[in-house]
Amino acid sequence: MDLFVTTVRRLSQLCGIVAALTLAAAVLVVCQMVVLRYFLNESTVWQTEFTTYSIVGATLIGSPYVLLRRGHVNVDLLPIYLPHRARLILAFVASGLALAFCVALVYSGAELWLDAWQGGWTTDSIWRLPLWIAYAPIPIGIGLLCLQYVADILCLITGREMPFGLEQGDQP
Repeated sequence: MDLFVTTVRRLSQLCGIVAALTLAAAVLVVCQMVVLRYFLNESTVWQTEFTTYSIVGATLIGSPYVLLRRGHVNVDLLPIYLPHRARLILAFVASGLALAFCVALVYSGAELWLDAWQGGWTTDSIWRLPLWIAYAPIPIGIGLLCLQYVADILCLITGREMPFGLEQGDQP
């Protein structure tokens, strides 16, 4: 189990790096687009689509890293005032529901990706980006998010981590 948790955490960290690099690429392309359009008076064909798909892809691919760092939006008012046992139950319920949602999203995203791959779908622009490339971050990013949820649940079960990052005695 240690190997699984360590591997998933490393994959989540890799996802964070890939997401950051993808966002950096999107920023560079936007800068290039501004120079082309406003200073050189040239047309831009692929830049807007690349930027849109890159930002969405970075969000999806980066989601396991955000969960690893507990960076998702979270209201911890209730967990702070709950006793440890209730806090643990709440953490299991929240993680289980999130995992179930993510599994459904992976399934739907994989179907969409497969349809785009088999159908040879492309964007309607002149660039004609194959849509399987644009849809790939859905099953990949959310699939890795599922693995991170499983690792988090295993850590809760074994007592390696406390629910919501709070210790047993943490109460105001």
